[in-house]
Amino acid sequence: MNNNKILLETPELKRENQLLHLVENQTKFNLNNCEFSIYETHKAAFDVKLHFETIAFTAMLRGKKHMKLDNKTNYFDYYPGESVLVSPGETMVIDFPEADETPSQCISLSLNPEFIENSLNHLNYHLPKVDETSRWNIELDEYFLFNNQSLASATNNIMRIAMDDNSQKDIMADFALKELLIRLMQTQARSMVEKNIAKNKSRIGFAVDYIKKNLHQKLSIDSIAKMAYVSKSNFFKMFKDELGTSPNDFILQERINRAKELLASQNSIKETAYQTGFSDTNYFTRVFKQLVGVTPKSYQDKILFLE
Repeated sequence: MNNNKILLETPELKRENQLLHLVENQTKFNLNNCEFSIYETHKAAFDVKLHFETIAFTAMLRGKKHMKLDNKTNYFDYYPGESVLVSPGETMVIDFPEADETPSQCISLSLNPEFIENSLNHLNYHLPKVDETSRWNIELDEYFLFNNQSLASATNNIMRIAMDDNSQKDIMADFALKELLIRLMQTQARSMVEKNIAKNKSRIGFAVDYIKKNLHQKLSIDSIAKMAYVSKSNFFKMFKDELGTSPNDFILQERINRAKELLASQNSIKETAYQTGFSDTNYFTRVFKQLVGVTPKSYQDKILFLE
């Protein structure tokens, strides 16, 4: 499991006497361009099918599902902090092995295809990406995602609007859905470049690959931008568009991610700082604590204890 994934807000579970069904009980909220649903399961069940006619963004709030996308994937575990994108016409096949003890709760957003198409066309026409090889597009094959802060915030916002009793909720939801689409595409792009899917196809893929291979040394934004054949200002725009973050923040997060791996392998704090491009151990410790929440020593002790 990814320790960096962000959990979503969780509405209260219904009492069993409030449920029409103990397995995938649906509470539905209809919006102009989206059907928002909360599903709850309070007893163990197997081979439960959930079908979506239009593209659907789903996210786990509580509990666990063991599931697959019919005709597409093998079974995988689905936990809070994770999201799954379901293609139009696709069916989830779900087991709930632990629902007797730990009820599951998840959400789905079934999206209006015309709204998605219009939103993507607007982005590509009015806000084209720096990299001409890349367009605003939802990748249906990049379906399993770990929630980052931006995606989680956008999802929480949609939940809040859908469940609120507000006469303007449809207008508010349309703006919120556009943000969710952008955050979804940025999260997909981040996932893809981290898997090196985009490595040889795009400037952002080249830049990310170069950064990952050179975390141990000083990294110059000017130099990387030149190697990617873009201006410095467009380089910053490219990172913001594609990944939803700045190059500097991306580099810092990658250094800390690498540091966590090295600490888990019992490298010393001094050696870890050196191998991740920090010349000052004290500065490394401050940054690590700021991003991770604990000092490198506390993190390493915890990892070793768990082993």
